[in-house]
Amino acid sequence: MRKINPFIKLIRPHHYIKNLLILLPIIFSKNMLNISLLKNTIIGITAFSLMASVVYIINDIMDVEADRKHEKKKFRPIACGEISIKSACIMAGILFVISIGLNFYIKANIIANIVFYSYLLMNILYSIKLKHIPIVDIVILAFGFLIRVLYGAAITGIEISNWLYLTILSLSFYMGLGKRKNEFRKMGKEGRKVLHYYNQSFLDSNMYICMALAIVFYSLWCIDMSTSMVWTVPFVIVICMKYSLTIEGDSLGDPVDVILGDKVLFLLAFTYILMMFAVIYF
Repeated sequence: MRKINPFIKLIRPHHYIKNLLILLPIIFSKNMLNISLLKNTIIGITAFSLMASVVYIINDIMDVEADRKHEKKKFRPIACGEISIKSACIMAGILFVISIGLNFYIKANIIANIVFYSYLLMNILYSIKLKHIPIVDIVILAFGFLIRVLYGAAITGIEISNWLYLTILSLSFYMGLGKRKNEFRKMGKEGRKVLHYYNQSFLDSNMYICMALAIVFYSLWCIDMSTSMVWTVPFVIVICMKYSLTIEGDSLGDPVDVILGDKVLFLLAFTYILMMFAVIYF
């Protein structure tokens, strides 16, 4: 098998799939064919992706000692010694400059800039301290997803529905709680420090409360959008059920690894995307 370049591993490009959330405002507002807005959104996705890589590098530098003791994270480039901390810092600096340059190029307004740099600040604080504080750590994981949608809305000037906002937030909490649940189940209190404050019952109950809320909010959003979109609700329920089944298995619960690692779930998600495009644009 061909070895992946350690610098590619360092920036975690497979996690860029999360940045497709930036597309949601122009998709659901039926502006996907607006070339100007689409161009701004694509450049915005690129800028946000590079900034996300800066965050990943900072996190890997901060967590290098803990990662070396982790069954999976010990293979990360800095933890296993493939890349020095100095080289990682240089890489982060280059990506940061390119990222803010692209954000400047699309003439991001003040709200977009606040959202963009809040993501960086929030994650730096997370790496330094906040990831060790119960509830706060899950809130930051959830807001990481929501911020992407808010950034997409800000750079295009499109207002997102309140129901969509609540749907994304609930789903984000659901996935964040699922991640912590599986970390707790796999590693117990020997893993992250914050896991000392959690228990299986708390994580289970809150995870499924958030899933139920997400389905309700999504249903209300569909009703608000159009009658035909209601037909996508059962499909979303099935996707949530399959996601839950997957993370109850051998997964560590990271949303990207869950989606990309489960072929059935990935196919369901892809089919849902095709359905949404058909309903909205045809």
